[in-house]
Formats: sequence, structure tokens, C-alpha cells
Amino acid sequence: MKLNRRNFLKTIGIGSLLVGLVGQLYTWIRSLFPNVSYESVRRVKLDEPDKIPDGVTFIDDIKAYIFREGKTFYAISAVCTHLGCTVKYVGLSKPKIVKIGGKEVEVKWEFHCPCHGSKFYGDGTNYAGPAPRPLDWVKVEISPEDGKLVLDLNKTVPQNYKLTV
Repeated sequence: MKLNRRNFLKTIGIGSLLVGLVGQLYTWIRSLFPNVSYESVRRVKLDEPDKIPDGVTFIDDIKAYIFREGKTFYAISAVCTHLGCTVKYVGLSKPKIVKIGGKEVEVKWEFHCPCHGSKFYGDGTNYAGPAPRPLDWVKVEISPEDGKLVLDLNKTVPQNYKLTV
């Protein structure tokens, strides 16, 4: 077969098409066998309690807020109980008094879900939007090995569970 310009371009075109198809086939087959774990980290060792700042700190790895009030610590999950969006901490310009569980409580902050408008008081109690239940409170403990603070999302605790060190 004589290699003229027409045959040369035809061979290059068919070769390129075959290489593209093989590449697509490889990526499709490779996608059936992922090499990553999609499970998020469920237990995080933070720092020593004295090094955690007062107030609220968001921990992005596990989508949780940790609160420090002097020597007392507690954590609330930032995962909305409606569809799992990450709720945002909103500090109120002035505290408000609300009734939660029949008791009047002063609320200084809230959590708002940007996806579907659910709203939660500072203790995680839902009061607006489609969220069916309050935010989960997360187990906070001290590691016996090195005395660091540990948050464990595998363990939910009752609302208002606080660790004092």
C-alpha cells in the first residue's frame, strides 16, 4: 500500500479514535474499583485542654463545633438533621430568652442551615425549618495516654453533656 497523504491522515485518525476509546474504556472500568475510603474521620484527637481557645471552634474534618467555657468543654455536630448539610454558627447581636423544654433559656448564638433553612438554638434544639430533630451532641473525653481532648462522633451523648477538666 502506497503511503500518500490521504492514507497517512486516515491511519492517524483511526489510531487516535482507538486510543481515545481505549482510554475511555479504561477510566470507566477503573471507576468501578475506587481506591479511596469515603468514610469520614469519626474520632479526632485535638490538643491539650489548656490550648483550646475559649468560645467556639469549628473542626472541619469531622464537621463539629467544640465549645470551651473556662474548664468545661462540649461539642455539637455541625451536620443538619434534615439532609446532612453543614450548619453555620451565628452569634446573636444581643441574647434572647426562649423556652426550651418548658424552661426559659438565654440564647447567645444559633445554628442556621444554609441549604433548606433549618434553625437551631445554641444547644442544638431545632425550632424552624424542616429539620426533624435537634443537632447531635458529640462525646468529648480526655485521652488517657497523653491528656489531649478527643471528640468521638461515633458516640452521641444527651443534650447538655459537658466535660469539666
